[in-house]
Amino acid sequence: MTTKSCSVCTIAAIALAVWAMPDLSPAAERPNIIYILADDLGYGDLGCYGQQRIKTPAIDRMAAEGMKFTQHYAGSTVCAPSRCSLLTGLHQGHARIRGNGRALLKDEDVTVAEILKRAGYATGCIGKWGVGHPPPPGDVNRNGFDYFFGYLSMYNAHNYYPPFLHRNGKQVPLDNVPKKKGKGGRYGHRAAGVAVEKKEYSHDLFAEDALAFIERNKDKPFFLYLTFTIPHANNEAGRRGMEVPDYGIYKHEDWPDQQKGHAAMITRMDRDVGRLLAKLKALGLDEKTLVIFTSDNGPHKEGGADPDFFDSNSPLRGIKRALYEGGIRVPMIARWPGRVPAGSRSDHVSAFWDMMPTFAELAGAQMPERTDGISMVPALLGKADRQQRHEFLYWEFWEQGGKQAVRAGDWKAVRVGVHRNPDGPIELYNLKTDPGEETDVADKHPDIVAEMAQRMKAEHVDLP
Repeated sequence: MTTKSCSVCTIAAIALAVWAMPDLSPAAERPNIIYILADDLGYGDLGCYGQQRIKTPAIDRMAAEGMKFTQHYAGSTVCAPSRCSLLTGLHQGHARIRGNGRALLKDEDVTVAEILKRAGYATGCIGKWGVGHPPPPGDVNRNGFDYFFGYLSMYNAHNYYPPFLHRNGKQVPLDNVPKKKGKGGRYGHRAAGVAVEKKEYSHDLFAEDALAFIERNKDKPFFLYLTFTIPHANNEAGRRGMEVPDYGIYKHEDWPDQQKGHAAMITRMDRDVGRLLAKLKALGLDEKTLVIFTSDNGPHKEGGADPDFFDSNSPLRGIKRALYEGGIRVPMIARWPGRVPAGSRSDHVSAFWDMMPTFAELAGAQMPERTDGISMVPALLGKADRQQRHEFLYWEFWEQGGKQAVRAGDWKAVRVGVHRNPDGPIELYNLKTDPGEETDVADKHPDIVAEMAQRMKAEHVDLP
């Protein structure tokens, strides 16, 4: 990757020096960190964010016991690049992986797991890896995780009843029978996407494995990256792609089956978030553990799902694959009893690339030289007046003709059709007065448009 200095990196370094370990007394020690990542969950899919139909009591309780962030952003608008930005602390103009294509992290890419592992943390990833394609069997472990159980490939992860999963580089056969034999290739990443005999639901296996990981590591600091696939669709199953063992409490609702499945998936995940929090309490780890819940991008319209049915992106415009707010603004809830103020709300503007400096600061770990992130520790601890703020946030997405977006203060700029015209027109929105991005005011603010165009040009660094 081309080396490039940037003002954000400088700001982040200053922020880390000035705000290092604010008010974390020795008694508090270094917290365990659990980062729960849902897949394609919309900003409006949770009760605590306004959802009326889908029941999420455990996550809503988590918000009541912690902090709800209203302006937190994913790394990208689809899974692989979003996860890359999360893990490496780099926005999409600098990150290695910028789409769901054939790319992998390289040895020089430093991940948050590597940083925490060096600081003495046990590190585990359970669920969907999905960072580049095709990932070799040991890809997760070579990027800083002591333990991995789940899907390597984002494409295999479409299937909730797979014939196998991976554990630490080895295939683990499951008691599911695929519709036809997949062309597994060298890494087995093309396993058949639909099962004719469905016995072992992958999400349930991940939930159980997460509890076991916590139990095994209860006596030392740990980092658990729990990457649920819910509510992603099984794209190979057509309009029956919302795969779930049963519709649960939605069985008798007068809804299309696809929407029953969507709701049932989210409520099932909610149940398991509740089980995880209960496990921490039972082990006496409640006040020693920071738990964050979020999503990798906005809601999808796949497998028969209809984001309008549940108003999944409310009150935002756009869904997955868009750089409008609905495609990249995601729910984020942080819970750490005694440290994160209960029942609080933060309007701090933040993004996935802030997780690396945040976790490094909490762990007392050494940061890599390059990051686009700023530690959010002051915001998490309810000290908004001490929180360093971003001058801007930047995204790019190189599918669907190419797109770019910048947020600076309340201003949001979006450019589409970048491959056809890299200097094409820019849309401009004021998120304070127009959070739904309904009124393009670019013609009224040519100076701001020019500034946003400069940002887009400066923040994009070509990959080799």
